[in-house]
Amino acid sequence: MNILYIEPYYSGSHKRWIDSYQNYSNHTIDILTLPGNKWKWRMHGGAVTLANDFMKYNKKIDLVLCSDFLNLPVFKSLCSSKIKDIPIGMYFHENQLSYPWSPHDTDINLNRDLHYHYINYTSSLTSDFNLFNSKYHLNSYLDALKKYLKKMPDFNNFETIDLISKKSEVLYIGCDLNKFDRYQGQKQNKIPLILWNHRWEFDKNPGTFFNVLFQLKDNNIDFELAVLGEKFKEYPKIFDKAKEVLGSNIVQFGFCQSFDEYAKWLWQADILPVTSNQDFFGISIIEAVYCKTYPLLPKKLTYPELFNLEKNPNYFYKNEEDLYNKLKDLLSKYANSKAEVNLSQYDWSIISSLYDKTFEEFV
Repeated sequence: MNILYIEPYYSGSHKRWIDSYQNYSNHTIDILTLPGNKWKWRMHGGAVTLANDFMKYNKKIDLVLCSDFLNLPVFKSLCSSKIKDIPIGMYFHENQLSYPWSPHDTDINLNRDLHYHYINYTSSLTSDFNLFNSKYHLNSYLDALKKYLKKMPDFNNFETIDLISKKSEVLYIGCDLNKFDRYQGQKQNKIPLILWNHRWEFDKNPGTFFNVLFQLKDNNIDFELAVLGEKFKEYPKIFDKAKEVLGSNIVQFGFCQSFDEYAKWLWQADILPVTSNQDFFGISIIEAVYCKTYPLLPKKLTYPELFNLEKNPNYFYKNEEDLYNKLKDLLSKYANSKAEVNLSQYDWSIISSLYDKTFEEFV
C-alpha cells in the first residue's frame, strides 16, 4: 500500500513519529512537509503550500495521512481534482481546543485564539477518519468541542460532534524504546538522582516541579538533579532561578546533544516527578519509565490510562503537598524503588503492525 503523509510542522514529536513509522512499516510511505516553526502560520498557510506540492506529486496513492496541524478543508478544496476518492485520515498529536495556551500569547488578548479551534474542528469533520494518541485525548477533544460550539450565537451544529466521534478512535504513539537497551546499566547513585526530561515550556508546569525541590533543599533532604529537555528562545524563567538555587544539586543542566548522552542519563536517573498541566500521551515519560526511572504522576491527563492507576496507585499523587511527601519518602529509600511497568507494547517493533493493519482496514 502507498501512503502519502502531509505534515505542516515537521519537527519534534511529529517528525519522530512519522520517520519511525516510515522505517518500521511494511507499506511505502512518502512525506510532504514544511519546517516545524511558526506554528500558527503553518496551521493557516501550510495547507496552501502543501496542496501545491501535492498537485505535483505523481505517484500512486492509496491513503493520505496528515497531522492535526493541517487545515484539511482548505487542502482538500485546492486538491479536489486529484484527491477524488482517496481516503484521508488525520492523526491528532495534540489539538488546539483542549491545549492550554501560553500566558504570554498576545492572540488571547486580541480574541484571535478560537480560530485554531475552528481549524481542528472542521478538519476532523472533513476527514474520513481521525486517530488520537490516547483515550484521554479523544475524550477531552470531544468534550472541548461541546464547549466550543456552545460559544456560537446560533446554529451550533452539535450533531457534528457525534459524526466526528463515530469516525474517531485511539492509536497510541509508537516509541523507539529498544534503542535504549544497549545503554542499560545499574542505578548505583550514592545520592538519588531526580530527572526532568521534558521541553522547557509552561505547559509542563516547571514551577510546581522546582518549588517542590526548593522545599526539599530547604529541609536539608539530599538529592541530585539532571535537567534535560529542549530549551527555546522563550522559556519559563523558573529554570534560571532553579539553576541558581539548586546549583549544588545539579549534575546536568541543558539539552543533550546526542542520543547516547540522553539515554545514559535516563538509565542513571532514579525518580521522575511529573507536574505537567498538559499531556495527550507523554513520550518523554514513557522513555524514562522504560529505563526503570520511578515515576510520580498526577492523577489526571493521560497518565492513569497509560500507567494503570488501579494496578500502580503508588505512582500517583493527588496534589503538590502529596507530591512533596511521596518524593521525600522515595528519596529516603530510593535504593529499593524502581519502576516495574511493561511498556513494550508502545515500541515501534510491536505497534507498527497495528498501524499497518489499521490503515489497511480504512482503505
